[in-house]
Amino acid sequence: MRKGTAEPALMGSIHPVSDTVLQSSKKKCAGKKEADAMIPMLRVEVKNDRPLICARELYEALGIKTQYSVWIDRIISLGFVSGQDFYPKMNKSTGGRCSVDHYITVDMAKHICMLLRNEKGKLYRQYFLELEKAWNQPEQVMARALQLANSQIAKLQEQCTELGDQLIKQQMLLEDMAPKAAYLDLIMNSPSSVLVTQIAKDYGYSAVSFNRLLHDLRIQYKVNDQWVLYADYAGKGYVQSRTIYMHPNRTGPVVRIQTEWTQKGRRFLYEFLKEQEILPLIEKEVDKCRKR
Repeated sequence: MRKGTAEPALMGSIHPVSDTVLQSSKKKCAGKKEADAMIPMLRVEVKNDRPLICARELYEALGIKTQYSVWIDRIISLGFVSGQDFYPKMNKSTGGRCSVDHYITVDMAKHICMLLRNEKGKLYRQYFLELEKAWNQPEQVMARALQLANSQIAKLQEQCTELGDQLIKQQMLLEDMAPKAAYLDLIMNSPSSVLVTQIAKDYGYSAVSFNRLLHDLRIQYKVNDQWVLYADYAGKGYVQSRTIYMHPNRTGPVVRIQTEWTQKGRRFLYEFLKEQEILPLIEKEVDKCRKR
């Protein structure tokens, strides 16, 4: 063993040992003087399939007079290694300073008992020897293996449930995204600029009512019979103007400026109108189906 310190990382999860193992080890400690052999059982916990003893309880059972913190530091200084021979565990504070317990291996416990060289030390050393025998009995090994297998199965079942929930959420997310993706695909697959009439149709509006809607939303306003964007949206490539020459009349050809929405502008309208809960027809149909 290498020399350790009293300030290592605190111990992780530990589990109590069954009473069957403890009673077995205690009964086998009985010698000629049964009254002397009936020593109090100590709490035994398990970490990484190893039995551990609460050092503070052993300290009290052995009747050590030295202060616990001084005694355990002295024991550790004999060469015991944190994380190998013992595991500190911080106790919850009850208003004062937090105390630290130590869970020690059976080998370390036997070594401590040998150092005492008295009757209690001998009895507890024999107790730990019998504890080791009981711990390594085939039926105990099988019981622990079965318990571990059941624990692993329970964890796998929990993971499967979590994965199932995640798949359901992902499926719902994909379903939510599908109509949006479908409409955006229509936009992205149409690089040419389009008239407001086509966009209005996607939303179930007429061109006149859709232009009025965009006006009410402070996106565009009318100048000389042409719709133009407000300053916040102008110059961003959302629209482009096209000059249309109409059939000539008595006074000559009629020139008309026509506003067309670009691919970028159509995407802007989609995102802007969606924030106002105004959806294209393709998304409205999906929402209706879900509500049913």
